[in-house]
Formats: sequence, structure tokens, C-alpha cells
Amino acid sequence: MTLTGPKGDDGRVTEAEAQELGSRAFVRLGVAPEAARDAAVALTTAEMMGISTHGLIRVADYATRLQAGGMMASATPNIDRPAPALVRVDGRDGLGPATAVYALRSGMAAARDAGMAGVFVRRGTHLGALAPYLLQATEAGFAAIMTSNTAPMIAPPGGRTAMAGNMPLGIAMPGFGQAPLLLDMALTVVSRSRIRTAAKAGTDIPEGWAYGPDGHPTTDPQAALDGLIAALGGQKGAALALSLDVFAGVLAGARFLDDIPDTHKTPEAAPGLAYTMFLVDAAKLAPPEELRARVNHAHAKLARAPVVDPAQPARLPGARAVERLQKARAEGFSVKPETLARLRELAGA
Repeated sequence: MTLTGPKGDDGRVTEAEAQELGSRAFVRLGVAPEAARDAAVALTTAEMMGISTHGLIRVADYATRLQAGGMMASATPNIDRPAPALVRVDGRDGLGPATAVYALRSGMAAARDAGMAGVFVRRGTHLGALAPYLLQATEAGFAAIMTSNTAPMIAPPGGRTAMAGNMPLGIAMPGFGQAPLLLDMALTVVSRSRIRTAAKAGTDIPEGWAYGPDGHPTTDPQAALDGLIAALGGQKGAALALSLDVFAGVLAGARFLDDIPDTHKTPEAAPGLAYTMFLVDAAKLAPPEELRARVNHAHAKLARAPVVDPAQPARLPGARAVERLQKARAEGFSVKPETLARLRELAGA
């Protein structure tokens, strides 16, 4: 494949070019070709959906962890089925997005047989945004709920030290001819990556985003990274994050709460994360035409909803991300010059 122009170009690539660069980078780092491809597809999809903090920039991040030993390039997931609708996967500290795709495919196969399936992954590593996996599920006809635990950044209700991760939560449903419902949100008011960006730039963060190590509000991004990220919804959000963290970690046999290391600070440490997925074969619940009518009814109701700004109509979660994805597929998309340069370097392009 001929990759987009020389260094110094406008940074525009096609979906296929970005996937090829990502795949080649991971293969050069020792990842098996199929796993490398799965990871590159997930990260490219996130980039095209507008989730650049969890898109192609993560190739370099994962390269650091692969080289340090916190991710194992040669790992092959191990699967067992303790019950017809239960899937258990040991990710064996492999490349996170590839492990997530493997677990998703295994769960969809089980749900195809049983109507629904629960997937519990142990020894996972950072998998990026949930939206690309949710999209894959909906394209195959599955509704899904998904979460993963992370290094701690939220204090439990009443506490002032980080115990729970931000517990990204995904909910998805096929669109049956319309855009799918895709909710991908963390349980902090802001992602830690945005605070890291502010710290690198030497700029303050807004009030209400974070707390310093002393438990008091801060606008200093470094103090925030050393302290706490504010939970969405205050103590209710903290309680939800805590519950999901323990639920996922205990049932998967994975690490949870502050047993999980911060791999940004210690890239050589295997995080031992839990992923949890629940998948429902929508076609088992109703004929496609009936499901399509129900979804159309939801879209029609939202279209009639009064709004503050007519330019921002009410829509199901994920609609804008899907529009960005479709546009990027048709026209190509821009990647930050430094991200693209590093990606090409890792790919040997």
C-alpha cells in the first residue's frame, strides 16, 4: 500500500492508510499480525469518531508499554466457557485493544447461541475508547453494555484518596437502518488525558475538574494528576464508579481499586485490568421490522423535542460521532503532525 505523502504534508490520511500504519507499527513491536490489525482498526475508528485522545496517539503510548514490558507483545488470550452464556477471558497482559476485540467476538458468538452473554476479562491492559467496540457490536446486531476498570483517580464517598477508576461506561443498541445508539462516557467530569495535556502545556485547568493531594479543589494540572479527578455527579458518581470497579474486578478475577498501578508513571507494570461486556442478540427479542419501527419512533420523538438551539437538535448519544466517522471514511481525515510523524516512525514508513 502506498502511504500518504512525505513528511511535512497536511496530515490527511485515509482510513485504510491509518490502519496500515498502526498495524505495521504493532507488528514491528512484536505483536501478531491479526492482533495488530484489530488494535489498529479500533484506534483508527476512535480517531475518525473524533475521540483523538484515545485514537492514533495511543499507538506511541502502547509502544512505550510494549517496550517496557507492561504489555506483552506475544500474549495470546485464553478463553473458557464456564456456562453457555458466560465467557471468561485471560488477556495475559497483551495489547489492550486486541484483547478487547477478541473478547467481544467471543461474547458475540456465545450470545448468538444463548441469546445473551456476559464476558469477563482479567489481565487486560488499556483498551482506549469503548465506542469502537460498541460500534462493532451494533454492526453485528447486538445491543451491549461495557465497562473497564482503570488506575484509581476517584475518591470513594467521604474519602480523600483515589481508590476507584473513572470506569468508562458504554451502552449501545443497533440502529436498524438509523445511526446506532452509542454512549461512551467516563464517570469523571473530565478525562485524565485532558489534564495531562494541560500539564504539558503549562496551563491551568478549570475549577471543578479536580482536587489536589490535600483533597481541596485545584486548578493546577500537576496537583490534579497527583490528587483526584472530580466524579461526575459528586458522591453518586463516586459510588457508581466504586461499584462498577469492584463488580468488574471481583467477578473477572482481576485487579481492582488501588491495586491497579498507574501505567503512565510505571509503563513496565502490568495493570491487570478487568473488562466486562454484556451482549444481547437483538434479533432474538423481536423481528427486525418491529425493532426498526421502535427505533424510528424514538428518533421521531427526539426530532420533535423543543431545544434551546435549533442548530443543536436532540439526538441519541453517538449520532455526531457516527457522522464524523462517515465523513472521515468518505473524505479522509487529519491527524496531528506530531502524532502522524511518530506513527510513521514506529511503522517504518
